[in-house]
Amino acid sequence: MGSFSIWHWLIVLAIVLVVFGTKKLRNVGSDLGGAVKNFKEAVKEESAPKQVGDNASTGQTIDVEAKDKAKGA
Repeated sequence: MGSFSIWHWLIVLAIVLVVFGTKKLRNVGSDLGGAVKNFKEAVKEESAPKQVGDNASTGQTIDVEAKDKAKGA
């Protein structure tokens, strides 16, 4: 009773095909594949270093003067 034989799985597959039909199962498969692909792309984008501003790509340094809050300026 522990494991299923190949015949058990074939019967289950046949019942699933009769209940849902091949077109619906094909759509579910393509939707699942698209979701996995989008997930992989999102993970790839998150791991890539992010560029901040236009000057990050050119390597320019912006010289600015910051006001000190302690002086009340």
